[in-house]
Amino acid sequence: MAGRRALGRRFGWLWAAYAVSAYGTGLRFGAFSVIAVLVLHSGPTQVAALAAAGRAVGALVAVPLGPWVEFRRKRPVMVATDLIRCAALLSVPAAYALGRLTFSQLLVVSVAVAAADIAFRAAGGAYLKALLPPEDLLVANGRFESTTWTATVVGPPLGGAAIGMFGPMTTVVADALSYLLSALGIRAIGGGEPRPARATAHRLRGAELLEGWRHILAHPVLRPLFFNALAVNGLIMATEPLLAVLLLGPLGFAPWQYGLAFAAPCVGGLVGARLARRLVTRFGLHKVMLTSGALRACWPVGLAFVGPGLPGIALIIAVQLGLVTCCGLFNPVLATYRLDHTDPDRIARTLTAWSVSTSTAIAALTAAWGVLAAVAGTRTAIAAAGVLLLATPLLLPRRESAPRGTKEQAAHLA
Repeated sequence: MAGRRALGRRFGWLWAAYAVSAYGTGLRFGAFSVIAVLVLHSGPTQVAALAAAGRAVGALVAVPLGPWVEFRRKRPVMVATDLIRCAALLSVPAAYALGRLTFSQLLVVSVAVAAADIAFRAAGGAYLKALLPPEDLLVANGRFESTTWTATVVGPPLGGAAIGMFGPMTTVVADALSYLLSALGIRAIGGGEPRPARATAHRLRGAELLEGWRHILAHPVLRPLFFNALAVNGLIMATEPLLAVLLLGPLGFAPWQYGLAFAAPCVGGLVGARLARRLVTRFGLHKVMLTSGALRACWPVGLAFVGPGLPGIALIIAVQLGLVTCCGLFNPVLATYRLDHTDPDRIARTLTAWSVSTSTAIAALTAAWGVLAAVAGTRTAIAAAGVLLLATPLLLPRRESAPRGTKEQAAHLA
């Protein structure tokens, strides 16, 4: 079967490293909010600020990391960012044990982890393109996407149970150790990796910082995909805290019902990711990307009509299942398209620019929708996001573009 094709021992280690950190992140899902509420007795404003500011400031810190990653060997960068995340997270239970944990420390740690996440993804994308031939990239990205959704299904419920049994620091320690194991797995990949050379020795730092955005905005297909991703991701994520308020408050959902309603549909992400290669083989990458990208925008408006009890849970599961299945199909196709249409000497900067912009958009729209909910009501704000999402397929590209990143891979790893 095509989906089962072997990608080699080195990819196996890379996938294993990704998997262990993905499951660790799944376990830690929401842990900082729990710690802020239960340990530091923070209010809703502080908890929202922790989520938004950590993401936004982390993205700002990550801006100069694109050029820095671009001109360095990628595996050492990935190992270093894993170790940074491990150390940052371990500082939280250490401070808690000493009675010194503060809200400021949680904020600093969330910023460090967010910035390291962006740097890791940039280095990992560049490394993946050098590691595998172009025809294997969709298979690899599909496996990463499947792993992400599987971890999302399994991790949060287990993490919630672990916090209930062993305390709020349990999942933070588990995630920290997962990054340590990920670093060891990346080290085990072995093999040579040439140091990238700067294309122009006298290049200005400012120009390097902007190169990723220049490439995206100049590309006839990446540009609309970029703005589509900012709008879709921002609007979907902006409603997450509002849904928590609506479901756990006026609608009276129990926490386990809330978790089940959003965790169970993540099986759809696994299904979508597994279908990606088969559908692309039959219909073509551009058509699958356009169709799945349009379909994922149709579901969230249904969340505005959720009611109490079993019918409400059923509606959420149906809406989330449709949304997540489309996202699970769209995401690996988009990731492959970005790599195919980006030259090896600018991949890290392009992926950094994309991640920084996405994180900033999510933070800004989350804050804006919080204000909208305060003014117009929670359900109205959720409905407004859903209606706006219906317009986002207009941003999807209508025509294909020949790959620009398919030069002879001189940097292919020996």
